[in-house]
Amino acid sequence: MTPTPREVLLFTLEGLRYALPSADVRELVRAARLTPLPQAPDVVEGLLNLRGELLPVLDLRRRFRLPPRPLAPLDHFIVARAGSRTVVLRVDRAEGLLTLEPGAVDEAPSALPGVGYVAGVVKLPEGLVLVHDLRSFLSEAEALALDTALANAPGAS
Repeated sequence: MTPTPREVLLFTLEGLRYALPSADVRELVRAARLTPLPQAPDVVEGLLNLRGELLPVLDLRRRFRLPPRPLAPLDHFIVARAGSRTVVLRVDRAEGLLTLEPGAVDEAPSALPGVGYVAGVVKLPEGLVLVHDLRSFLSEAEALALDTALANAPGAS
């Protein structure tokens, strides 16, 4: 059986390219003001009220050990599925969808041991792109802390 091509959404942070499986992406929106979420784990930047839905914004810069940067009007938000949870990722720029040919993704990158939230590596002419798996992005402790913070958030139902 021949594997079918996959699509990924390419995005950049600090000039570095990353990707998410397109099946995990719900929508792209422009950056908007965030509401602080007390008691949330450090990886949560705040809350976004998206058409009445309160969504946690994950701080990719912190997770990827990149320098912090204030929210800018030209930043993009990627609304995506992280397992059963909908989350928002603040990125410098969403570049668009890329269709990958079968075999283009190294599903088990041996050069990246211990990086649990990387689903694979794509080799592009411009360089390597890490494809992230949001289902394993939050540790169990972070997910529990986030659940508690969301339950106690003002306006939470």
